[in-house]
Amino acid sequence: MKTKLIFVTGGVVSSLGKGIAAASVAALLEARGLKLTLLKLDPYINVDPGTMNPTQHGEVFVTDDGTETDLDLGHYERFTHVVTGKKNNFTTGQIYQTVINKERRGDYLGKTVQVIPHITDHIKECIYGACDGVDVALIEIGGTVGDIESLPFLEAIRQIGHDLPSDQVLYLHLTLIPWIASAEELKTKPTQHSVNKLREIGIQPDILLCRTDRDLDLNLRQKIALFTNVSQDAVIPAIDFPSVYEVPLHYHHEGLDRKIIELLHMWTREPKLQAWAVLVDAVNHPTDELEIAVIGKYVGLKDAYKSLHEALIHAGLALKLKVRINYIDAEELENNKDIAPCKQCDGILIPGGFGVRGIEGKVAAIRYAREQQVPFFGICLGMQMAVIEYARHVAGLEGASSAEFDPDIKINLIDMMAEQKKQKDLGGTLRLGAFPAKLKTDSLIAAAYGETEISERHRHRYEVNNQFVPALEKAGLIFSGKNPDLDLVEAVEIKDHPWFIGVQYHPEFKSKPFLAHPLFKGFIEASYQHKLKRGSAK
Repeated sequence: MKTKLIFVTGGVVSSLGKGIAAASVAALLEARGLKLTLLKLDPYINVDPGTMNPTQHGEVFVTDDGTETDLDLGHYERFTHVVTGKKNNFTTGQIYQTVINKERRGDYLGKTVQVIPHITDHIKECIYGACDGVDVALIEIGGTVGDIESLPFLEAIRQIGHDLPSDQVLYLHLTLIPWIASAEELKTKPTQHSVNKLREIGIQPDILLCRTDRDLDLNLRQKIALFTNVSQDAVIPAIDFPSVYEVPLHYHHEGLDRKIIELLHMWTREPKLQAWAVLVDAVNHPTDELEIAVIGKYVGLKDAYKSLHEALIHAGLALKLKVRINYIDAEELENNKDIAPCKQCDGILIPGGFGVRGIEGKVAAIRYAREQQVPFFGICLGMQMAVIEYARHVAGLEGASSAEFDPDIKINLIDMMAEQKKQKDLGGTLRLGAFPAKLKTDSLIAAAYGETEISERHRHRYEVNNQFVPALEKAGLIFSGKNPDLDLVEAVEIKDHPWFIGVQYHPEFKSKPFLAHPLFKGFIEASYQHKLKRGSAK
């Protein structure tokens, strides 16, 4: 195998930003003309994040092939041209499940199955299996060095460093240099301990990314290098920035990509970073701003809507606008019976979700957007709520709702397909991954895309019940997108409104900072025009 391997680990505390670090390194190497891939190895025992609470784990990112993955794969796809899939994310649960299944089949010929070599060997197989046809593979190890859960992964990557030539493997460790306000001093001791813990396992880091809120002077870099056995020019400050899209250029300025290719004995062209410079300029110099209300169920953790958040930012960057996002708890809207928090915003977006909590708050916000001509964008559950709101207040279908909220509801506008109901496994009831849609030629959504045949990623188990489509169409609701194979509703819209679109899929998963998704771009543009109109009216 000729692929160069870069392992990204983290120490001291969690949430340091290993995903952004890995994605930024990948962006720099891709800018140098290298072909690469990225993997995330997660230490939790869940088979995948699909059944995990978004307020604990963050969003579930979905790939084209229908794999439910860690949100860091979203960073990988946004920062690079890599298209991720099943081979790009492995968990402890998946690893152990595979090894146990092999043992049950007798594949180990009666041997005692152990963490070493059986678990670690399978981890190495997963890593090597994802490296075909690329120059560089970046492998991010989830968790924090010192956690018991991540030890098999760390042992596996230690073994890889032993198995392969030294210039084929690089260890990059992200750590923390905290500022102690009372002492008015940056402290290196947490980093020293973190590296020592890594070295106890048998891994000597080649490069340190030092997360800090201010620059590291020469003396600090020398001290860190001395106590961690890392060369001074491999101690790279990872400074906090207002936007994650500033990170790749900062790393390049600090010489990170040059150090990587030096250590891996690679030859590349100089990186082409003009597009990143233009992007950062758009981030720092918007011409105006607007505010979008995102009415959700998991607003206590912004990472629960990470791709959605970034897609709104991307649309703003494409239009040179700063998008301020006001996350509003749908349950509070429902309990307070007051949509006042929505009235200050220029557009209203309702994202996906599961369960009945906060549903009536979302319906109230949609009704306000429809009646007051406020740009509205509904995604997945948001589209379903738009159909329910229209049915109740326009089509006269009083009491209409979803079988998700009430299995015995008589007017079940939203229901599961018959095939889904037969599934016993909760994950098996989901429609996951990329599905095609055919758009009506004269529709607003087709105009936004500039085409009538699209493919988008899905993650949901309930669909619009086709039984009620004729009645809703008669009342004026436009079903502007359909899946041609399954005859399922993919998009709805209404006429005589500045922007009112709902989609069953998740367009946010395919948005990139250099290529904003057309639906988000259209929504932000309509919302900005609404803001200007309101301003002139005053």
